[in-house]
Amino acid sequence: MTTTAPTRRESRAQERARRGSPAVGRFPAPWRLLGYTLVGCLALLYILPFVLQAVTSFKTDPDAAANPLSLWPSPPSTAAYERLFGLSESGDSVPFMRWLGNSALVTVLVTTGRVVFDSLAGYALARLPFRGRRALFVLLLAIMAVPNVVLLIPRFLVLNTFGMFDTYAGMVIPLLVDAAGIFIMKQFFESIPREVEEAARIDGAGVLRTYWSVVLPMARPALITLTIMSFQGSWNEFTHFLVSTQSSQYETLTTGLARFVAGGLGSGTQYPLKLAAAALATIPVAVLFFVFQRHFVRGANAGSVKE
Repeated sequence: MTTTAPTRRESRAQERARRGSPAVGRFPAPWRLLGYTLVGCLALLYILPFVLQAVTSFKTDPDAAANPLSLWPSPPSTAAYERLFGLSESGDSVPFMRWLGNSALVTVLVTTGRVVFDSLAGYALARLPFRGRRALFVLLLAIMAVPNVVLLIPRFLVLNTFGMFDTYAGMVIPLLVDAAGIFIMKQFFESIPREVEEAARIDGAGVLRTYWSVVLPMARPALITLTIMSFQGSWNEFTHFLVSTQSSQYETLTTGLARFVAGGLGSGTQYPLKLAAAALATIPVAVLFFVFQRHFVRGANAGSVKE
């Protein structure tokens, strides 16, 4: 039994029919346009609070109180930013630079510590055979399931017992290791083929050498993901700093802004000043995320598939 190949005319007709017919699973153009319109409207609703925050920071106090939803300051004023940076002629400045310095110091130390310790712990759970490894991983998952608010009082008691309350050590040391970061690094290390490490060991590399020179460079997407999550988490941390510090010299942006909003630094609404401080506090995390967004998404999905 023989089959004849389709003629050229039939092939062209089939090609035109295939091009003219809509692809399987795709919606018609009007429905897609409606979907894009809805997504655009939702995006505008999501961005609107940030726009109002930025605009209100350039308003005067009376204008902000009278027209809170206005998208144009009348008249524009930089008095809020001058007061934040200590440039106000009235002299009633806000200790924003001290808050910023404490936040930057704590965030850099915590982010560095989490990248180092979480990657080491994740590699040990993924590759090193030792007794109790599975039980330790189950304990790690159990820690991730416990809400942080439950640990506030025990954390305060531990810091007070060890004499670390109201110190930089008490602010930094309890945050140096994160269960979620260990889980992310473990899952990523398990996706790396073992043959790469076996080849390194054949060449004479030890465990730490293999981890540092071979495996860790391959885990760059996961490291970037961990860096962004650690930076964002420590920069926006509030509850831990609330129970670990008491003096104003250790206030960060989150605790300082909370005291400011609660009326601890003056009377009146002071909406422009509060929103200006909040806008400046948002910039570092937003810039970091948008710069490394592609690596963040890749790293978050990298550990989902094993080789």
